[in-house]
Amino acid sequence: MTATCVILDIGGVLEITPETGWVQRWEERLELPPGTVHERMHDVWRAGSVGSMSEGEVREQVAVRLGLDALQCEAFMADLWAEYLGTPNEDLIDHVRGLRGRCRLGILSNSFVGARERETTLYHFDELVEQIVYSHEIGIEKPDLRAFEAVCAALSVRPEDCLFIDDASVNVRAAQEAGMQAHLFEDNARTITRIAAHLDARPLVPGRAPIA
Repeated sequence: MTATCVILDIGGVLEITPETGWVQRWEERLELPPGTVHERMHDVWRAGSVGSMSEGEVREQVAVRLGLDALQCEAFMADLWAEYLGTPNEDLIDHVRGLRGRCRLGILSNSFVGARERETTLYHFDELVEQIVYSHEIGIEKPDLRAFEAVCAALSVRPEDCLFIDDASVNVRAAQEAGMQAHLFEDNARTITRIAAHLDARPLVPGRAPIA
């Protein structure tokens, strides 16, 4: 018997993460031309997302490349994390919590160094699902097919038994190429309906009874 599995993205799915305009505000504050922050920092953001640079090293590069003192650097990073973490998608989180015992549950997230600690503290995703696979910890980002292989390996499930949910169509297509069922997140109602259809089509996890 196979194990049904639901795997979710974090940003834009379990977290609501609209743009806050923080970069533009910092460019105005520092009297920098629009686009300067990303131009100077793009390789640092990339390094942080695949774990080739520590959080401390990111801070050092932010200070050096943007000419920030210690207090400014602290405020800059606070603004970065405020947009990154957003607010919890409570309705979807509550629904996923109710799935425990009915299927295997995992997270696959393109992330940034420091994300696990902050998201664990704020949102307790480690209690919501069985395994969380972060890009900064495995050194691979979606839509690389190896990221989907990594989460399946972590959960000991087959790709064909998984439903993957993401708000980026490129990642949904990649999940399908990896052999998964996949759903583009647009709103909670359609996502919950798609999860229900996936569970109805698959057997229960061996040895687990559904939650009443």
